[in-house]
Amino acid sequence: MSFNDFNTIQHIIHHRRSIFPASYVKREITRDTLMQLLDCANAAPTHKLTQPWRFIVFREEGLMRLADQLASLYKAHTPAEQFLQKKYENTREKVLQSGAVIAIVVSYSGAVPQWEELAATACAVQNLWLAASAANIGGYWSSPGAVKHMGGFLQIADNEECLGFFYMGYHEDPARKANRKAVAEKIRWED
Repeated sequence: MSFNDFNTIQHIIHHRRSIFPASYVKREITRDTLMQLLDCANAAPTHKLTQPWRFIVFREEGLMRLADQLASLYKAHTPAEQFLQKKYENTREKVLQSGAVIAIVVSYSGAVPQWEELAATACAVQNLWLAASAANIGGYWSSPGAVKHMGGFLQIADNEECLGFFYMGYHEDPARKANRKAVAEKIRWED
């Protein structure tokens, strides 16, 4: 790896941040672009090569079906006294404002502890997020309460679990660094 490669990846890592659907502009994320981003996700580290990540990509008409399903589940599983019409509408709207929404699914192999499969899947999402950020595609990972009721809709197997959704869209927000405490506060050296 060259010094320029290091500078590039360091810049992308430090400027990756959550970009929400309200900031997305109307611009298609093509299947080819999504395949390139998901190919980066697929390069994540994985113990015993279980490669537990699975992705279900919603675009175009699929976004409408997902928006309807999430809103319907919110309504069905929220007690009447806690139901908010605004939240119901926002649930639909943020899906429909997105260029794509990807369901993040982990497939437990039984070959390694479940936490390792979760960690590998999270690494895959981080790869996806960094690649999207480099392509000026904003995104964020959301795990709404309805996620635990999505198995049938997503047609996932008994050994699989939906961990949430990665909302994506092109945007015009200016780049900014993430707000983090100094790394020195999180390190103990044992020289």
